[in-house]
Amino acid sequence: MPLVFTGTMTAVLVDVDTLAAELAAPAPPAVLDTRWRLLGPPAADDYRAGHLPGAVFVDLDAVWSGPPGPAGRHPLPAPAPLQAALRAAGVRAGTPVVVYDDGDGAGAARAWWTLRWAGHGDVRVLAGGFAAWTAAGAPVTGSVPAPPAGDFVVAAGGLPVLDAAAAAALATGPEGVLLDVRAAARYRGEVEPIDPVAGHVPGAVNLPVPALAGAALADPAGLRAAFARAGVRDGVPVGAYCGSGVAAAQAVLALHVAGRPDAALYVGSWSNWVADPARPVATGPTP
Repeated sequence: MPLVFTGTMTAVLVDVDTLAAELAAPAPPAVLDTRWRLLGPPAADDYRAGHLPGAVFVDLDAVWSGPPGPAGRHPLPAPAPLQAALRAAGVRAGTPVVVYDDGDGAGAARAWWTLRWAGHGDVRVLAGGFAAWTAAGAPVTGSVPAPPAGDFVVAAGGLPVLDAAAAAALATGPEGVLLDVRAAARYRGEVEPIDPVAGHVPGAVNLPVPALAGAALADPAGLRAAFARAGVRDGVPVGAYCGSGVAAAQAVLALHVAGRPDAALYVGSWSNWVADPARPVATGPTP
């Protein structure tokens, strides 16, 4: 019998034509430029060079995550500064939000996830990001907007979160799947370019994020098949982690597209796991 997902597929994507029409309407969505690069250069320079009309730049390191430390390189932001930053960007409780990045999906997915976790119920990602927007010949501006102050109130807990203990229980328990969405070589422990220890959470299943991002998001059936091959079954708890909770947000977004809005994010991810030397580390190609 084939594995199926019976959850409701969540509308998390918006295409260029639809967004362009919405921006021309009397009540447009708030648009946030979330371009980001792990190793630089600063994406704010790209924003100043050109962005979607009306878009406000919101930095991943400063807003969509808290200060790095034992909780991870991109831990959860504290509600108060997150709320202040979102209000400064013009985010309102009753107004839809669209986020975009260069098109790689990482920055936009983390922004989407953080907004949903913070309690905003209407957040979408621009499919293909800034690259798709410019490829379609849609307008770009260097003018920096000054939006009216928003009124959004952060209510943390809108999406499920895993800490280290919950991630371990999901990976090793009789029911549940913990997805490690890093590259296979990092999962196997052969290389670790960023964190001090190589390997993976014992029991985690490797499903590298490229199989879940980009064009794959337009194919819910294909996503469901990819998740099923990794052992994800309807009704069985599922969570995802990566190096620091950015790429794993792409996996959670893909799970929403595939009909699993209950998917949890281990925000601290590997950078939090290895902060405690007492936590076990597995290596090799199997969980």
